[in-house]
Amino acid sequence: MKVTLLQEQGSDQTAMQVLFLELEQHLKSSSGASVVAIDNKIEQAMDLVKSHLMYAVREEVEVLKEQIKELIEKNSQLEQENTLLKTLASPEQLAQFQAQLQTGSPPSSSQSQGTTQQPAQPASQGSGPSA
Repeated sequence: MKVTLLQEQGSDQTAMQVLFLELEQHLKSSSGASVVAIDNKIEQAMDLVKSHLMYAVREEVEVLKEQIKELIEKNSQLEQENTLLKTLASPEQLAQFQAQLQTGSPPSSSQSQGTTQQPAQPASQGSGPSA
């Protein structure tokens, strides 16, 4: 797409240069009677610019639509992961996380790992003798 856009930009630029050179030559060689021809050349140049801009905008819209689609998919995946993590977390971990959110401190990986290991050890010791 970008190669086509660059090629089109090059051809548009060449066409614009030709139009402006013709316009300049026409202005040097003509009198006030050729105002209509000048207006036509200006209109052609403006139409060329307009079509080029519309093409560039359409290309950008397609890129942005694709990015939005990817972000929606990523958001959905993260929401599912968040839900899973909430269901797997212990009440103590959730309380600690809520406290960190309220204080604004980021959760540290060593604290969350330590919290995960501590409840697991008493639970395994408690289940061992009762079994």
